[in-house]
Amino acid sequence: MSDGGAWRGNIRARLYERVRERGYDSLTAFAEARPAVPLYVLADELGKDDVAAVQVFSGLLAEAERRKQVTRLVRDVLVRELAESLPEGWPAVMDDANRFKVAEALGSWFAYTPETHRERADQVMAALRATPPPPGWRPLGPDDELLLTLLPDEEV
Repeated sequence: MSDGGAWRGNIRARLYERVRERGYDSLTAFAEARPAVPLYVLADELGKDDVAAVQVFSGLLAEAERRKQVTRLVRDVLVRELAESLPEGWPAVMDDANRFKVAEALGSWFAYTPETHRERADQVMAALRATPPPPGWRPLGPDDELLLTLLPDEEV
């Protein structure tokens, strides 16, 4: 994307055109059909040279706000970031390399977390550090039991 193609033209129209071409009526439906797939991969599927992950996220956030499902989206993005950084699941041993992978996943997730959910995201990260999930834990979607416990559906 070195030529800035993702930022030219009507981004939203391009996103929805690509989503409809693939048989979906929303970005959310497109993303839900690909659980635990990182946002950059979703962007590449919609247009390797002219769609960016942050654009996909922005569209997903707009849809989640309309549906009053922002908390679910926040969990969904956490699942996607964990899948990208920890493809084998939560590490059994927290050595330096694994601490970095966990920090990378959580930091990327926090960067995508809307301001309205930042305090709760801080609480989730603290809880995961204080009481790590079982080794190999790999949530497959936003309705994972542990994630629902950590970040229940209470819209703010």
